[in-house]
Amino acid sequence: MASQAATWQVVSAAVIFLVSYAVIITDKINRAIIALAGALLLILLGIADMKMAYSHYIEWQTIFLLVGMMLLVGIVNKSGIFQYIAIKSAQIAKGEPIRILLMLSLVTAVGSAFMDNVTTVLLMVPVTFTITRVLKLNPIPYLISEILAANIGGTATLIGSPPNMMIGTATHLDFNDFLLNLAPVAVVILAVTLLFLRLWYGAQLRIADKQKAELMTIDAGGCIKNKALAIKSLIVLGLTLLGFLLHSAIQVEAAVVAIAGATLLMLISVKDIKAEDVFHSVEWVTVLFFAGLFVLVGGLTETGIIGKITTSLLEMTEANIPFIAMIVLWVSGIASATVDNIPFVASMIPMIKDIGVQLGVQDEALDPIWWSLALGASLGGNGTLIGASANMIAAGMAGKEGKPLSFAAFLKIGLPVTLISLAISTIYVSFILM
Repeated sequence: MASQAATWQVVSAAVIFLVSYAVIITDKINRAIIALAGALLLILLGIADMKMAYSHYIEWQTIFLLVGMMLLVGIVNKSGIFQYIAIKSAQIAKGEPIRILLMLSLVTAVGSAFMDNVTTVLLMVPVTFTITRVLKLNPIPYLISEILAANIGGTATLIGSPPNMMIGTATHLDFNDFLLNLAPVAVVILAVTLLFLRLWYGAQLRIADKQKAELMTIDAGGCIKNKALAIKSLIVLGLTLLGFLLHSAIQVEAAVVAIAGATLLMLISVKDIKAEDVFHSVEWVTVLFFAGLFVLVGGLTETGIIGKITTSLLEMTEANIPFIAMIVLWVSGIASATVDNIPFVASMIPMIKDIGVQLGVQDEALDPIWWSLALGASLGGNGTLIGASANMIAAGMAGKEGKPLSFAAFLKIGLPVTLISLAISTIYVSFILM
């Protein structure tokens, strides 16, 4: 146990975690491989136990929530609904470049709240290239705006971002808690961000009437590849979201709701899709990365490292929860701008839990700290190009299109947006959530 861990085990657990973290940040080797290798090393050295890994370390609710949403969105994506919405939004904007930028950003934010930001970016980027190609516009301002909107929109709900999923499944906080507590501030931050983008890009984006006319001729309906599947997808997606809203009342976990939605859609769509294709939509790299990461963090908990860090934090803050919440908000915001927010949140969760144990308070007393972690981790991802998985995916897709998105170009917009977002969050947490 943690109190009986030998010095060599404490040192080994810390070194393995830090080295794994450092290699993950470099992105030189597949992060799932590194996380699994680190977890395996902890088990082989006897620092972590295999049975404990299965029963305590790995948050299976997070894993199944991820898999369920990946399967569900994978099917919905095949119907072409989201692409239809994006093209239609551009046409509603009458081909005006700045209006299109704002509309696509809004669609991305809403999509990210209910489908997770990584998936939304994967769907939006190809559509964005199609639109900007027709209009003969530089796609970079649109990609940057969509990345910012994806991370902000993902902040609003339990299923909007991987950090939120991790926090939700590790605590008593449910879908409705996230929606009621984080959606309002996410809406305010999104509105401020859209205003900022309009002021920043408004004078730069100009096109001829010919390009506008060409955009209006695109058949948005052509994006719907299978009408029957589209109808079924909308119905099941609606039922799944209803399940998330009611899961506390009906005593069904969010992970079960996600898996049930995916299974139902697969059952009623057997004539429209191949099951093998659907299962390929699961990002197994992400799933295995989470599993390995949970074991790595479990090693820190088992050896007592998390407890010692928590004790130091409590001594420094004099156990003042509002003060701790502010530290967590800004530290997570800054950290998530420089490293991937998923491993950061994974290491913070047991620390915050230990704060409750050491202070002997009810779970609800820690809510301001959990909200601060969710806001800091999700919004901090906008700080730099490497701050969140959605950012890197969009940058990679842009590179393949021959339109590379540079670190500096993103930083010019992302950093001020992040600082503004964290400032708004500070006011919100201090006066509304405390």
